[in-house]
Amino acid sequence: MANVQKVLATDAALALIERLKAKYGPLMFHQSGGCCDGSSPMCYPAGEFLIGDSDVLLGEIGGCPFYMSRAQYEYWKHTRLVIDVVEGRGGMFSLEGPEGVRFLTRSSLFTPEEYQQLQDEWNR
Repeated sequence: MANVQKVLATDAALALIERLKAKYGPLMFHQSGGCCDGSSPMCYPAGEFLIGDSDVLLGEIGGCPFYMSRAQYEYWKHTRLVIDVVEGRGGMFSLEGPEGVRFLTRSSLFTPEEYQQLQDEWNR
């Protein structure tokens, strides 16, 4: 059985990631927990945002690691994150800000089968 993907990106998000990688080099993402920039996916040059034991690696989008705080993940672990792009100003610390667009997190519930597979992984 294939691993359940916890985070995906739309074609528009993948295209933006490629543009940003061409400008800034390797990137990373962290799902903001709602402080200064609300709850939005934040894009940084790889290594610029310090990841610690309190962060969970959800997967990769566009070849870039995507993290979330462990506490926030406990609330969202039953959903798949789908990273998209919309017009407008996003987080002031996120690299896409000058592009006139922002990353946006959409979500969908895992199927019962996917959620069971995730629970089996957690219990290993």
